Amino acid sequence: MNDLIIVGAGGFARETAAAAVAAGRRVLGFADDDPALHGTVRSGLPILGGVAEVVGTYDAAVVVCVGNPRDYTARKRIVDRLGLTPDRYATVIHPAASLGSGSVVGPGSVLLAGTVLTADVVVGSHVAVMPQAVLTHDDRVLDYATIASGVRLGGGAVLDTGAYVGSGALIREGVTVGAWSLVGMGSVVLRDIPSGEVWAGNPARLLRSSSS
Repeated sequence: MNDLIIVGAGGFARETAAAAVAAGRRVLGFADDDPALHGTVRSGLPILGGVAEVVGTYDAAVVVCVGNPRDYTARKRIVDRLGLTPDRYATVIHPAASLGSGSVVGPGSVLLAGTVLTADVVVGSHVAVMPQAVLTHDDRVLDYATIASGVRLGGGAVLDTGAYVGSGALIREGVTVGAWSLVGMGSVVLRDIPSGEVWAGNPARLLRSSSS
């Protein structure tokens, strides 16, 4: 499917629309559950209606582009609610992104301009990678992770399911960031981070549980 519906209408959704257009896709518009947005236009594209209604109406591929550091589980909640098969989801890769040999990107994931995957990097499904992030050899990024702009992952690093890494953070080679943990922007992570925690600083240290 060349036609695309983008779920969400915030900044990441609009950035994804621009990347999709640059990659030659036809973006039909956005789907958002805020009724105040329906019928309005963002970045030259219409907000077509609520998520379930739009996705069920249009014969188009879908990419879910929601979530922020205050609610980075939103993408998974919407994907779970929609219950679509993986082949319905688009993979959006900006033409200015670079994918090295052996690298793979799963359905529903987005790589914005300037992203670099050097070699044998595995990116799962519904992953968001913002501009100028660098993922080096043998990194593994699991489903629903978010990598903000300017992040650098050393070789063999692992971002577990739903992990969120803030802008400009550096992750040492071989380090694992646990599932649904958050790394604050500009942090330097030198050791493994358990699941469900918030870390920040240089070197990064535990601040709190991600659920508190």
